[in-house]
Amino acid sequence: MRDQLGQIIRFGVVGGINTGTFFGCYLLLHPWMPYFAAYTLAFLLSMVGSFFLNTYFTYRTRPTWKKFALFPLTNVTNYLVQSAGLYALVTWAGTDDRIAPLVAAVVAIPFTYLISRRILVSRDPGPQDETEERQPSRLA
Repeated sequence: MRDQLGQIIRFGVVGGINTGTFFGCYLLLHPWMPYFAAYTLAFLLSMVGSFFLNTYFTYRTRPTWKKFALFPLTNVTNYLVQSAGLYALVTWAGTDDRIAPLVAAVVAIPFTYLISRRILVSRDPGPQDETEERQPSRLA
């Protein structure tokens, strides 16, 4: 229970860093392309950073190519929730398209935590997990 609370706190820290990275990328890209294209590219760039921060810091597990390949699944729900929220906020609520992505991102946080934990943390530690813990952390 205590470890899970630590994970939630670390997930929040990583989420803050990831949100800042995403929002910074979005603001840099927004003048050069339509808001939704800028949003999508910023989302993809920040997702890569999120993977490494979550494996190393949040869950303290070794990143692997398999986890890297599965990690985008954690963001499919996030992307859909944020995209729907972004569209609704900009189109129907008239929210400034520079602020709307930040508001939409907050709504998706609980979904992303549950899904990322399921993918990045093994439920049944087996021989592979023990080996992963003993080896230096690297994407392999």
